[in-house]
Amino acid sequence: MIEYQITEGEDPDLFYRLFCTITDPEVAPAHELAALYSKRWEIESAFDELKTHQSEARRVLRSQSPELVYQEIWGMLTLHFGIRELMYDVSASTRGDPVALSFVGSLRTVRTSAITSPGFSPSSSR
Repeated sequence: MIEYQITEGEDPDLFYRLFCTITDPEVAPAHELAALYSKRWEIESAFDELKTHQSEARRVLRSQSPELVYQEIWGMLTLHFGIRELMYDVSASTRGDPVALSFVGSLRTVRTSAITSPGFSPSSSR
């Protein structure tokens, strides 16, 4: 068991415990495992954004052929990247923290904008 604290932006009295089967500190030092574990949750959060919110919990891809499944997945990933880039641009223009922005809120804004302002061209926004 590794017990650690996150000192940046977190409750200083809050401790985390990571249970791991790697017991040799030479192979995997505790501070590296703790840092990697937080990185793991970053990707888990991205998977949640894609699967739960962006796809509206749709379990099955609509495409009927392998080529179109790849195309659909690339489209989903491109949309996710685009929303994340917009979030970054907004936070940079306001000198805010991109982590403080809500993906779900941003997704709703993009969906509403696509309905109320059809004909948006990505090339004209730059």
